[in-house]
Amino acid sequence: MSDEKRKPTPEEKAAAAAEARAKAEALRKLREQEAQASQEASPVEASQEPQEEISAPEAKPVSEMTPEEKAAAKKAAAAEAIAKAKAAKEQAEAAPPPAKPVLEMTPEEKAAAKKAAAAEAIAKAKAAKEQAEAAPPPAKPVSEMTPEEKAAAKKAAAAEAIAKAKAAKEQAEATPPPTKTVSEMTPEEKAAAKKAAAAEALAKAKAAKEAKEAAENGADTAESAPDADAKAKAAAAAKAKAAAAAAAKAKAAREAGGDESGDDDAKAKAAAAAKAKAAAAAAAKAKATQATGDVAPAEEAPKAPSKNQPYLDKYVSRISEAFGQEVIEASYINELAKEVPTLTIQNERWHQVAQFLRDDEQLSFEYLSDLHGVDYEDRLEVYYHFYSYKNRQSLAVKVKTSREESKVASVMDLWHGANWNERETFDLLGIHFPGHKDLRRILLPDDWVGYPLRKDYVQYDEEV
Repeated sequence: MSDEKRKPTPEEKAAAAAEARAKAEALRKLREQEAQASQEASPVEASQEPQEEISAPEAKPVSEMTPEEKAAAKKAAAAEAIAKAKAAKEQAEAAPPPAKPVLEMTPEEKAAAKKAAAAEAIAKAKAAKEQAEAAPPPAKPVSEMTPEEKAAAKKAAAAEAIAKAKAAKEQAEATPPPTKTVSEMTPEEKAAAKKAAAAEALAKAKAAKEAKEAAENGADTAESAPDADAKAKAAAAAKAKAAAAAAAKAKAAREAGGDESGDDDAKAKAAAAAKAKAAAAAAAKAKATQATGDVAPAEEAPKAPSKNQPYLDKYVSRISEAFGQEVIEASYINELAKEVPTLTIQNERWHQVAQFLRDDEQLSFEYLSDLHGVDYEDRLEVYYHFYSYKNRQSLAVKVKTSREESKVASVMDLWHGANWNERETFDLLGIHFPGHKDLRRILLPDDWVGYPLRKDYVQYDEEV
């Protein structure tokens, strides 16, 4: 049996474990000696410093420091933390690698290696904790800061946020692009790419929302900076994780093989993404404008008169000259119906006005295109729509009547097309048309009780 395949004997295992323990103990003693030496050197160095250095900025309490002294102290602390981290990294790299691969270790060696790794992790966590505690606390709470200190803190937080955003962007750009074009992707790869794009869009929208909220909060951003940093880190981590998962899934699908398809899905996804991006940008811009109040809303311009207003004035003038102004109860342009000139005529004078609308040479409304009734609960109305082929003009007329004694003069003798329309209005709403030659139901049987289009209608026979 070769030396490589031979399993170690119990004696060799015990020797290896003892050697590992000895190395760990030597490393621990070395760290203790370094710590003790640094503690002993501190008072000696302090006693050897000249009197001028005793009054250095570090000897002052933080509350008495000038802004320059605070900046210098913060810079020195940062340099010291970097040096400690570098030393810890070099010490970790200097540790000897395991003598054997994990697959070749015995259970005892695996247990020893696991114990050593746990001890190393504990030591690293302790060092990190000490390093975090060594960082100087903020000199003052935000509520006690002067305006100059608040401005400086806000500026520093903004610079830090920009740097983190730049790092996240570089990390995202460093992600390798897919090796295939969309037209060459399999359906599984397209689904993975779509999922990754959705996750990226969500992360971007969330980051934009947080940045906008931070800008609106003003000086309070300094207090919420840790939370914003954590959220940004979480978003970047989620984005990187989604991209990695999509890339892995696409790679696996490529290795497994698949059919090629067209790029219709890619075009649709690109269009949807562009539309969502444009909508989000417009919403963000509108919200930012509203929050800052830089741009005042434009005053509503006076509405231009309708193009049909001259026609309405003409109809009112002609009818008023013939019957007096009191015959017209209302006149307006109906903007909800293609700006049709609309008149409300007195019920008692309606038949005379209708005949005038048809026979007057300046009006000549020889065609009745529509007639129907409406229930407004407090009244009933009959709506007429006329058209003049001679003048190529339209006119709408309303005539009101009560619910108790609903009647409007028939215009069947003037426009024969009103025959079935008036019968239908009578059948469904119960409006009577005096002067109609054959006023009877047209849709329902003669023995039907009630008028179904009235809002207070109650069905007589529930089984029907």
